[in-house]
Amino acid sequence: MLSGIINVKKEAGMTSHDVVFQLRKILREKKIGHGGTLDPDVTGVLPIAVGRATRLVEYMQEEGKIYEGEITLGYATTTEDATGDLVERTPIPRTVTEKEVDEAIEGFIGTITQRPPMYSAVKVKGRKLYEYARAGETVERPQRQVVIYQFERTSPLLFEGECARFSFRVRCGKGTYVRTLSVDLGARLGFASHMSKLVRTGAAGMLLKDALTIEEIAALFEAGDRSFLQPIEYGIGDLKKVTLNKEQVVEVVHGRFVILEETSDLLAAFEEGHLIAILEKREKYYKPRKVFI
Repeated sequence: MLSGIINVKKEAGMTSHDVVFQLRKILREKKIGHGGTLDPDVTGVLPIAVGRATRLVEYMQEEGKIYEGEITLGYATTTEDATGDLVERTPIPRTVTEKEVDEAIEGFIGTITQRPPMYSAVKVKGRKLYEYARAGETVERPQRQVVIYQFERTSPLLFEGECARFSFRVRCGKGTYVRTLSVDLGARLGFASHMSKLVRTGAAGMLLKDALTIEEIAALFEAGDRSFLQPIEYGIGDLKKVTLNKEQVVEVVHGRFVILEETSDLLAAFEEGHLIAILEKREKYYKPRKVFI
């Protein structure tokens, strides 16, 4: 049975589920899951777990992601990105400076509160927000706290007609809507705005430059080459690592508690570089939650 993590380069027009569905057919493997949803129009890194590695999907999804994209100031859309209908215009004066933009960006670094966009899969009262939006209905959207670790402008501020745009890079935690971040930044500057481009360049310790398309993975698989499969150790996300001695490994493998001088609620336990188990804290002990040998 195949087992490991695949660094997939998702193309535009595909959902994350589409990628999983195609890989199940190509690899002839049912146990496949993804490590973090990407919107259909967003391209970039989509970590895929295969076989035993699917037990790590929840930790892959928790890990922070890296995105590179573009924000356009001057008009807002229904979807908060370039695919939506125009809903508001605010002409951008040429007096706006890069310093003003950078100062506004700095204000979003840290823990912030977001309200998910109407065109999103967040559920309210049993229905996804985009279902309300498509039906022309409105509903109160729940606020959520997310973490922005890094946010920076990566290009000059370019003026075009009544709009201005610039490229950015952001490293953020689980649940962050970069579309909403783009809109909220514009609002802080006093302008309507939207996210005009987005690529995910990093996730689960994997980078876009190393990612493979579905076609490339299919060709390797048919040739008997399994080099596209990375070790399951890539799937531990942001969990703290701890190394066990041989006696502790025996205890963990048999489902018994171990005492460790750690404070984290969850630990990824290793022996000689190999993932042994995910441990969870129980008072002063650690109990194996998932064992991988």
